[in-house]
Amino acid sequence: MKNRFIPLVSIFSILSFTACNDSKEAGDLALAETSQENAIFEGKPLSMEYEEEITNLISQMTLEEKAGMLHGTSMFATSGVPRLGIPELTMADGPLGIREEISRDSWAPAGWDNDFATYLPAGAGLSATWNPQLAYTFGDVIGAEARDRNKDVLLAPAFNIIRTPLGGRTYEYFSEDPFLNIQITVPYIVGVQENDVAVSVKHYAANNQETNRGTVDVQMDERTLREIYLPAFEAAIKDAHAYTVMGAYNKFRGDYLNENEYMLQDVLRDEWGFKGIVISDWAAIHSTVKALKAGADVEMGTPGPFNEFYFADPLIAAVKSGELSEEEVDKHVRRVLRLMYNIKSIDTTGRAKGSRNTEQHLKDAYNIASESVVLLKNDKNMLPLNLEGVKSITVIGDNATKKNALGGFGAGVKTKLEVTPLEGLKNRLPESIKITHAPGYLERYSKTDKAKFGDITLDGPVTINELDPKLLEEAVNAAKNSDVAIIFAGSNRDYETEASDRASLDLPFGQEELIEKVMQANPNTIVVMIAGAPFDIENIEQQTSTLVWSWFNGSEGGNALADVLLGKVNPSGKLPWTMPKDLKDSPAHANNSFPGDEVATYDEGILVGYRWFDTKNIEPLYPFGYGLSYTDFEFANVKADKKEAYKADETIQVSVDVKNTGEFDGKEVVQLYVSKSDSKVERAAQELKGFKKEMIAKGETKTVTIDVPVRDLAYYNMNSGQWTVEPGAYTLKLGNSSRNLKQEVVIEIQ
Repeated sequence: MKNRFIPLVSIFSILSFTACNDSKEAGDLALAETSQENAIFEGKPLSMEYEEEITNLISQMTLEEKAGMLHGTSMFATSGVPRLGIPELTMADGPLGIREEISRDSWAPAGWDNDFATYLPAGAGLSATWNPQLAYTFGDVIGAEARDRNKDVLLAPAFNIIRTPLGGRTYEYFSEDPFLNIQITVPYIVGVQENDVAVSVKHYAANNQETNRGTVDVQMDERTLREIYLPAFEAAIKDAHAYTVMGAYNKFRGDYLNENEYMLQDVLRDEWGFKGIVISDWAAIHSTVKALKAGADVEMGTPGPFNEFYFADPLIAAVKSGELSEEEVDKHVRRVLRLMYNIKSIDTTGRAKGSRNTEQHLKDAYNIASESVVLLKNDKNMLPLNLEGVKSITVIGDNATKKNALGGFGAGVKTKLEVTPLEGLKNRLPESIKITHAPGYLERYSKTDKAKFGDITLDGPVTINELDPKLLEEAVNAAKNSDVAIIFAGSNRDYETEASDRASLDLPFGQEELIEKVMQANPNTIVVMIAGAPFDIENIEQQTSTLVWSWFNGSEGGNALADVLLGKVNPSGKLPWTMPKDLKDSPAHANNSFPGDEVATYDEGILVGYRWFDTKNIEPLYPFGYGLSYTDFEFANVKADKKEAYKADETIQVSVDVKNTGEFDGKEVVQLYVSKSDSKVERAAQELKGFKKEMIAKGETKTVTIDVPVRDLAYYNMNSGQWTVEPGAYTLKLGNSSRNLKQEVVIEIQ
């Protein structure tokens, strides 16, 4: 077994995590497999042992060869120096799996017949597992597949904070919460880099909208930056030891991120000790001398031609004119060579070989998908579906057959296998049950134009929301004449996509009307939403008894979803973001700071996501951390490990007894939130500071212990520029969502 880790970070500590293998007796629910271990892990820092060899190589290189290593000379590679044994530095997109090969000088597919890859669940699905071990598994799989495709750098993970539910990349990002973000990000990075592939963590930083992403100037105070938007990046560098960082498109406090000395030099390198390379997002460099001196190392982009990139001919000209020293260029070339030695792309002795499209990778994709599914409502206990007496099931919705691997503006995956929900049900249901599929609605657009790359607006896909009367009638009649109806509704990766934010939370394609009429025709209707971001489903939620949320869930997504519906898997997913009742309830929209014009001012400060809803007493449709099970859990006997006051360098151990009182084995996520009512500074009503996911057999009681280092209770003091732990009383609340906290204990800090 490879080394796996969950680190301790400077402010938001990461807990040792227990996942579980479970074997089931007949009649019980089986759950997705995950390995069971308690461990603290550590990423491997960049080694500095190659500096002498690097100095020797640089001394032999021409200025032109050096410049070639600092900018793209094809769509996803920089130049090597063949005469010195230096290969290209190759890169690959990878939010959902290794992107299909594209042409060297355009976005057109290269037309290979051997560039298939495993399609993995999107980031929102991974984070909904609340399972750091599965995040490691995800990274290990995608790292192995990148290595098998001879890639050096994986342009992932993407974990910008979800600030607005409209965000076009919400499906790809992890969470609205910095603590959960760390839990998923860090193991993911280690999993990738153990395969001798570097991650490029993105998008650094405060890249929280697609609208005007190439020009918007983000403004926020330092406390907000440090407490909300930087923690996962800091953990990625300090604990996971990410080898590369991707500089974002947007400006921050007046300077583009790729020429922002404060962010690239003061914070990233001087404060956090980053030794790797900064790669620009594609076409996100706007200068030569300023960007290079600020700390950007490699410029990538869309076809230029390549020699016209800022770090190409203009860089050579700047050195020859004396505007830029060759020593400055050498510094950046050194960083690139250091990376290449560390991932063994120069001296390939012992480099990982990788693997792709394996049965194990498909099994891993299934495990992630099956733990990600969120049960939102099950009032009539229709789920797990009891097939006794069921002779016919109608499956309704375009999403029953929609494939998402290659969808959208962003990177897609050319995969050999993508099981749709309809296929999953056909794979799992007995042949005696008649399955009828009625689309009910069509995925149609009146406008699908995208704004020019790098000049992004809200002008994304515009949907046609009128139902086709014939398709509606067909769906209603099929539902009426079946024992059970299952509607697969929601969104897709053509509608939720990089390069545009959504204009509203409305369900597209007339689905709300369809769902309402199908439920009227057959009260035994199960509604399954497939989407990566929140939608306005309040009316649907009020009318249906049974509601499930799934994601763009990879090659095995349909099988995993069918197993949840039929009871082979007990759902254990939890929402990684807040689902609002109204868009105006969300902080960026309540204060009218999204999308901004030339400037986006984050007026909500630290009150992002559930912090805003809880502090302002706004009722969400579904809260952060929410998700039901087919069984029930009781929490009791919460206690801290000591009654006297804790010191600043100590760790609080909080334990609670969790009893499975239902009929099925199940996994529960015990969540710990911290409040301080008498603080001298503004604080959120509560903040997630720990969680643990545990498998608990029916009738069993487990004592779950969560560690909270006292330093994790600190706030960022803008006067001193330091993290400060206030003395006094803190309330630690435990439960299974941010709005269902069942036990609490008060502790004292000296």
